[in-house]
Amino acid sequence: MLKRSFDIVASTLGLLLLSPVIALIAWQVSRKLGSPVLFRQVRPGLNSKPFEMVKFRTMRDAVDDNGKPLPDSERLTPFGNFLRTRSLDELPELWNVLKGDMSIVGPRPLLTKYLSYYTSTEMLRFTVRPGITGWAQINGRNESRWDARLAQDSWYVKNQSFKLDLKIILMTLFKVLKSDGVIVDPSQAMLNLDEERSRKQDGQ
Repeated sequence: MLKRSFDIVASTLGLLLLSPVIALIAWQVSRKLGSPVLFRQVRPGLNSKPFEMVKFRTMRDAVDDNGKPLPDSERLTPFGNFLRTRSLDELPELWNVLKGDMSIVGPRPLLTKYLSYYTSTEMLRFTVRPGITGWAQINGRNESRWDARLAQDSWYVKNQSFKLDLKIILMTLFKVLKSDGVIVDPSQAMLNLDEERSRKQDGQ
């Protein structure tokens, strides 16, 4: 109850205090990238229940001659790069927190297609609400490899406390201000979880 109460208060204050910033970013996204302003994607949340996560859009619409979207690295704009580097694209997720889909702190919500690739220990992530930030994000963010990131998420679930959440929030703010450990296009640094573990299964 304490964690959920904190989430409600923090997300409400965040949305109110940051509303000028959110409005400015929304206007800039609309001006530079067009509509829609928000990127929406269904992710598995608490108890693996799907929910629609919202973020600011950071990539332009661009396709090849066959109508297939170009790689993320070719669609990511300098403005989108700036939003990701400063984690400003995550601000709309405060609405997900207020609704109860997410928490301020918890394992990051990953793609639905990864569901069949988690170990039994890694499935612990679905016993709590996913978070805007988490233990994995302050311990390497998306510089860490999948096994390490998922192990850190499982560790958080087993050791979660209000004190730990406050520590994670403070360290997240510090890392965001330094732009520390951010890879704006993870696809250039690592495989998707399903690809990585499929290769392991195939002995590659």
